[in-house]
Amino acid sequence: MSRTPARGGLRTRAAVVCSVADQGVAALTNILVLVVAARLSSAHGFAVFSLVYMTATVLLGLAGGYVGQALVLERGEAARDACRSAVVFTAVASSALGFTGAAVLALLPGDTARGLSALGLVLPVVLGQDGLRYCFSTLRLPHLALTGDVLRLAVAVPALALQPADSGPARLVLVWGLSALPALLVSGALLAPRLRGARSSARRLLRRDHLGRRFAVEFAVGNGASQLAIIGLGLVASQLAVGALRGASTLFGPMNVLYNSATAFGPPLLRRVADGAETGAGRTVRTTAALAALLGATAAGWAVLLLALPDSVGRQLLGDTWGSASGLLPATGSQYVGIALGTSALLTLRVLRPRATLPIQVSFSLASVAFLVAGYAIGGVLGAAWGLCLGSALKAAALWLRVGSLGRGRWRGRGRGRGADAHKVGVRVSDKGGQP
Repeated sequence: MSRTPARGGLRTRAAVVCSVADQGVAALTNILVLVVAARLSSAHGFAVFSLVYMTATVLLGLAGGYVGQALVLERGEAARDACRSAVVFTAVASSALGFTGAAVLALLPGDTARGLSALGLVLPVVLGQDGLRYCFSTLRLPHLALTGDVLRLAVAVPALALQPADSGPARLVLVWGLSALPALLVSGALLAPRLRGARSSARRLLRRDHLGRRFAVEFAVGNGASQLAIIGLGLVASQLAVGALRGASTLFGPMNVLYNSATAFGPPLLRRVADGAETGAGRTVRTTAALAALLGATAAGWAVLLLALPDSVGRQLLGDTWGSASGLLPATGSQYVGIALGTSALLTLRVLRPRATLPIQVSFSLASVAFLVAGYAIGGVLGAAWGLCLGSALKAAALWLRVGSLGRGRWRGRGRGRGADAHKVGVRVSDKGGQP
């Protein structure tokens, strides 16, 4: 009895280290890509690149929600079939969407249309490589995901750095996207033997009870809503505002390492932490509450560090974009503290009650968009940044209030003999491959 928990603890610690390291490498790649693009581009060119890059981020988030977030809840032998189905579905869907979009946008004038058309051409590579990372997480092989992302970093940054100064946004997007091809090929070669004999049924991802539908909607009205609003702001109002907001958020890239680790790989790890606990739900809440305090303090400390950054260093990082981005650091730093608290609460609900997050995500994400637009109307790009901060703070408060009410209900239910451990909820979700 004692040896099993010990071995599981060792595996859990190793999985945590590899998962965080993987997200760290992925986030570092994103940071360096934006830094190199900012240094190579004018303020206008970086604004256009930022708009296209943010579009790619939205598409990655939607794919991660629809395919990846549902995939990591799978357990047992069914996980291999689910991974194979996810790979096939991602390849077909991303190719159809990307190539069709590229053909249509190629007919339109302007740097933005050309940049988005380039994104369509590389979309299957970008989404495919990201999808394989979720497969490795599901199969509890995060070290293989780390291998692919290290290769991605080793190729992407030098490839962009070798481009000539004042390269157009479309060229930079193509180089960025194609730089994921070696990682895609290597990851595919590593995954193929582990899926040998597994059955593929991409139609399972089109079923009405597919849990990914809910997660994709949550992203669309959560992170995606504010990002789409910023994209819309760039299309109809000011592309330079997009560049400033993106430049400021780029400086908080290290925080995204921890946020992405929690949302992408937290559910299976939390279930393993709760294994064998008599009160799995309570232990999950305590763990994520401690995580919220740690992430919030780290975000605040990072914001203080950035505020003390000399202008000369800032310009080395962001080039011409530093002038507009530096004034947004107090608002963006406060926003990231709110995101830290909200991410931890969202992770708690994702494990204990997946259905509970959607109403909050819809309500407060739409409120965040309203705050963004109102803030821009009142105070320009700085007002927009504070609007995003207010939306993140209110969403975090609502999510933790929901966690509190759920915890009280579970503990009362256990007292009446109707309770269930948190990790058992996760098992039901993964066994059915749909709603619990």
